[in-house]
Amino acid sequence: MASRTTKRMFIMLGIVAVLIALLALGKFLQIRKLIASIPKPQAQVVTALKAQMQDWQPQFNAVGSLVAVRGVELASEIAGLVRQVNFESGQDVRAGAVLIQLNADVEVAQQRSLQVAVDLATKVLARDREQLSAKAVSQAQVDADQADLHAKQASLAQQSAVVAKKTIRAPFSGRVGITAVSPGQYLNAGDKIVTLQTLDPVHVDFNLPQRQITGLRLGQRVTLSDDAFAGQSFEGKVTAISPKVDPTTRNVQVEATVANPQRQLLPGMFARVAVDTGAPQRYLTLPQTAITYNPYGSTVFVVEPGAALKVKQIFVTTGPTRGDQVAVLSGITEGQQIVTSGQLKLKNGTEVVIDNSVQPADNPKPTPQEK
Repeated sequence: MASRTTKRMFIMLGIVAVLIALLALGKFLQIRKLIASIPKPQAQVVTALKAQMQDWQPQFNAVGSLVAVRGVELASEIAGLVRQVNFESGQDVRAGAVLIQLNADVEVAQQRSLQVAVDLATKVLARDREQLSAKAVSQAQVDADQADLHAKQASLAQQSAVVAKKTIRAPFSGRVGITAVSPGQYLNAGDKIVTLQTLDPVHVDFNLPQRQITGLRLGQRVTLSDDAFAGQSFEGKVTAISPKVDPTTRNVQVEATVANPQRQLLPGMFARVAVDTGAPQRYLTLPQTAITYNPYGSTVFVVEPGAALKVKQIFVTTGPTRGDQVAVLSGITEGQQIVTSGQLKLKNGTEVVIDNSVQPADNPKPTPQEK
């Protein structure tokens, strides 16, 4: 009886073992099918180019402001009623041109009165000198006549200066701005009349860090660009370097003079300034998009040649930048093919396909894309 019970138990255990084996086999086949259905990694599409040596002109870069070589806000020294306005807003004028004529009738009349007094004093002095030779008057009388003549001449000169101030002239050649002064308007002393600016040439004032002072000198070539004139540059020279460093910013102020024959550049505009310094150098150059910057260092992906193109990540040392480009000082050699975009989906050994139909920007002097 016991042997039968034991036999049945073994049979039951065998059946359970077979069922477990069948379930495990089914699960294994299911997992293998799922694994087989997982798509294999595909080659990643990237852009790439060969690293090349290029000539670089070392430069100091800054943002500056345009300033007129000569520029003033014209105002009247004395009060008066405007009789004539002899210019149009925005007109070019020459030095000495009459811009505003104030009413000077009273002052001119007084000037004439003083002129008559001077003429009379001159005649009195001449007559007394003749009488002095005949001993008819004393030397003291002649001296008094001469002093009186000098006093009247001084009064006449003072009044002539007042009359001259009633005529407001251009102190130098330039272009006048927009004015609201009209004939019949009364001007007080110091009231603004119009701005006058010399536009050719113009100054550009900018600041550079004190560490760059040793690379500055008078006569250095300066290239100026402005968003208002995309793709156009203006050349000039460094004409002044401040003898003092700002103790707050530790910057030194520099002034350059830029030719402006077309009078395109206007005082008050901002501009990007590049100062050439030192001799041109050659650097291995890449687009800045090719560099992956990390806390532990900068890297690039090099495309290794072969039947299937694969990439390898390499550490590099970067140098100066210009526009869209960066100089690579070490880590790669000229002629190596470097990935320029699509690095986020790459790792060592990733297979790639190069499609350069759209390349990242690689311009040493980029301009705004929106105009």
